[in-house]
Amino acid sequence: MTDALVVDTTNGPVRGISDGTVSAWLGIRYAAPPVGALRWRAPRPPEPWIEPADASQVGPVCAQPTDPRIPIDLGARQGADCLNLNVWVPADRGERSDGRPNRPKPVLVWVHGGAYVLGSGAQPLYHGRELAVGDDVVVVTLNYRLGAFGFLDLSSFGADFETNIGLRDVLFALHWVRDNIAAFGGDPDRVTLFGESAGGGVVTTLLASPAAAGLFHRAIAQSSPVTSVYDQNRAHRTAELFLTELGMSADDAAQLLTVPETALVTATKALFNDVPQQSPGTLAFVPIVDGDVVPDYPAQLAREGRTAAVPLIIGTNQHEAALFRWMRSPLLPITPQAITDMFAAIATEQPGLQIPTQAQIGAVYRGRGKKPGMGVARDVGFRMPSIWFAEGHSQVAPVYMYRFDWATPMLRTLRLGGAHATELPYVWGNLVAGPKDPTFKLGGLATGRAVSRRMRARWCSFAAGEEPTAGPGQVRWRPYRPEDRATLLIGAEDTLVDDPDHVQRATWGADVLSFR
Repeated sequence: MTDALVVDTTNGPVRGISDGTVSAWLGIRYAAPPVGALRWRAPRPPEPWIEPADASQVGPVCAQPTDPRIPIDLGARQGADCLNLNVWVPADRGERSDGRPNRPKPVLVWVHGGAYVLGSGAQPLYHGRELAVGDDVVVVTLNYRLGAFGFLDLSSFGADFETNIGLRDVLFALHWVRDNIAAFGGDPDRVTLFGESAGGGVVTTLLASPAAAGLFHRAIAQSSPVTSVYDQNRAHRTAELFLTELGMSADDAAQLLTVPETALVTATKALFNDVPQQSPGTLAFVPIVDGDVVPDYPAQLAREGRTAAVPLIIGTNQHEAALFRWMRSPLLPITPQAITDMFAAIATEQPGLQIPTQAQIGAVYRGRGKKPGMGVARDVGFRMPSIWFAEGHSQVAPVYMYRFDWATPMLRTLRLGGAHATELPYVWGNLVAGPKDPTFKLGGLATGRAVSRRMRARWCSFAAGEEPTAGPGQVRWRPYRPEDRATLLIGAEDTLVDDPDHVQRATWGADVLSFR
């Protein structure tokens, strides 16, 4: 008798678990352990196996610093052997009641966020049950290398080091999906790559990468830091800072292959905190323009109409910066001094750019006595780069722009509103994270569930190759085009508005901060 929970993959069979409603294969190895000589090399195929591998538990996640300001439940232990992924499928994946095969299901592949340093594909928030079963799709979440392990460019120090390791991990996982997802009931010709924050940045960067051609057919970028992609000169300076943090010099770089993992994580944390404070508006660990995986800045390639012709949903949250203020995080330039320092650095690095004056910023953002920092940080970090990318990408494929405005009464009371990452539970259908979850303490759960149903319906109908519709009677979401710039505002009810960002667009030139 055939075991329905044993699936053959190109590397070997895996045995999953099922509760009769959803089946899951967890911790599937998609690449060899990135240890020893492979620590800073592109992923390699794993050693094949013959007996079914246990896929009932999530695998290790990339080693990373902890930060009390960012209380993330990683859902798994940390470890170097982190290149694994998870698959969720409705339990009826194989046959219908009449014995005929089901049509292969749309596939959504998730890239988690976390400033390219934090997070995992095993986080309980990203458990795929609700999305898979409720919307009849196959869901894949993956782990990739983070921080210094994935986004520190050491390539100038010798052949032991390759560029954009974290991006190469995601590409390798997408190859695994292409070659194996049909065995799980998924359609390899209907793969949607979606991600949030740094994960959204991976999505927009891979839309500009020839290496990703044909590996996904639709894309969703939630709160993407589109322009946080730097050149190799800046990356080299960061690598030198990293070596200095370890008490090493460029001549010692080869020793990085044997430096204990804990020391590398400690140095990662130091740069993660220090670089944004020393150079407001920048991050320590990001994708870089290497002329290979990333041939040029994604925003520039989009503007030139050179991104992949893949339909795209892209958008941001109404109050992105509120989360960073609440955490007292240096990752966004919110204070007046940080904003001033950021503009001074831009003027030095890119003379001739038309940078808004303080008077212009005050006129646009201050309003009703409010300080401008929150709006400036939101638009510099997320909103305007997403608009620039959407404008360019709309030359080659349909683009659907959104803004997530919904917030529960508790989030409004905490002055967070529609802050960064607050849309995630609604996309995944996992609205109550635990018994002590305060999100709905003051109400809003019924409305929140309706918001979630609409978002999941739009995301999954889009993944199926259709318009992003929420069903009969709901607002039709038109593509984002220069003539009207239709934007879906996601709130207690969805509304479609033409060009809600016209004032900000007039203030920020398309070049400002595009290519830092």
